[in-house]
Amino acid sequence: MKPNHNMKCKADQTGTYLDRLAAEADAAAQGAAVRPVVAEALRLRAAQAAAAIPAACGPDIAPAPARGGFVLVRNVELLPVGTDKVEAVHRGYGGREAIRRADAFDAMLAAAARRKQPAPLTPGQIAIGRRYHDLVELLSADGTKLSSLQARKGGPDGRDWMDRRLELSAELERMRKSIGAGVAMSVRRVRPSARGATSARIITDRSLLDAVCLKGRGLADVLVFHGWSVKGAHRDALSQALSAALDRMIGYRG
Repeated sequence: MKPNHNMKCKADQTGTYLDRLAAEADAAAQGAAVRPVVAEALRLRAAQAAAAIPAACGPDIAPAPARGGFVLVRNVELLPVGTDKVEAVHRGYGGREAIRRADAFDAMLAAAARRKQPAPLTPGQIAIGRRYHDLVELLSADGTKLSSLQARKGGPDGRDWMDRRLELSAELERMRKSIGAGVAMSVRRVRPSARGATSARIITDRSLLDAVCLKGRGLADVLVFHGWSVKGAHRDALSQALSAALDRMIGYRG
């Protein structure tokens, strides 16, 4: 087959095409109408920029727009210095940082830092909330093994796949029992004028935990979803209920 020297690499064509459309969009910013294809190119460029991996992570992590928001994580290890001191040392591979999925807890901590207020939740409460999310996600996606069921083999720790699944299911069930059937926001205890709307519904502890840990919603989003007005007193009540429910999941009582 005779080579066609007019053909170019598809990656080069894509980059050149997007660059050309971006230049056209810049020219149209003066007041001219923007073609739909140009608007789509700008949307793709914005998605690529949002998914860009910081240089501190190195080139091994591939950008993925479907990954969603993420935060940088430093692998810190405490090493002894002298006889009675320790020093935090960054032990990431090649001095690089890792990334972790951003969640509602990160948003709460960032909001508290902007207001120069203490963290609304303790590290233990945040850790158990993330563990709850990971268990639900793992068990909902972990179905039948793709290999033959007649050739089932144990895992690296000598246990069967079903034993591992039953163990995780029992851990999740214990967490849900510890949450209980309590109510975080009761309609009867708040006057209709203070609720902000007549359509306000009861917010249970379980629905609050699921909204924050599984769906990534903030406290204001939970209030709006259940028909409550977003005000300081309602936020404080939800924050206290969330903190108490996470403590029960850890194992604290009283």
